[in-house]
Amino acid sequence: MIDKGADILYAERFGVSDAAKERKVLAIGNVIDTQAQYPDTVVASALWHMEPSVDEAIKLVKAGQYKAEDYGKFSLMKHKGASLAPLGTFEKKVPADIVAKVKAKEADILAGKFTVKVDDGQPKPTAK
Repeated sequence: MIDKGADILYAERFGVSDAAKERKVLAIGNVIDTQAQYPDTVVASALWHMEPSVDEAIKLVKAGQYKAEDYGKFSLMKHKGASLAPLGTFEKKVPADIVAKVKAKEADILAGKFTVKVDDGQPKPTAK
């Protein structure tokens, strides 16, 4: 991806951040905040907090009402199941207008004014 011109990568795994660091491009982390390990590479991370899902399941078990179901909604920001990691070492590097736009979008998401559509379908192969 970098060889084809990517200047920022979405770091689904540590190897992506390693490659970004090695090739001196930026990365966005995922699930956990990895900026401490990559202070000059990972701008921010999209965090997943499993506690709301676990708390809901435990609550239902205690009430004798647990059943297998989709707990995906508890991974949404409105349930505190997701958040954006602090900018840390990039706090003064990201332009203030971009930070303001991100905070405004976060507020819209939390207020229910903007919904991120999730497509859990399998990706379709592309022709070579």
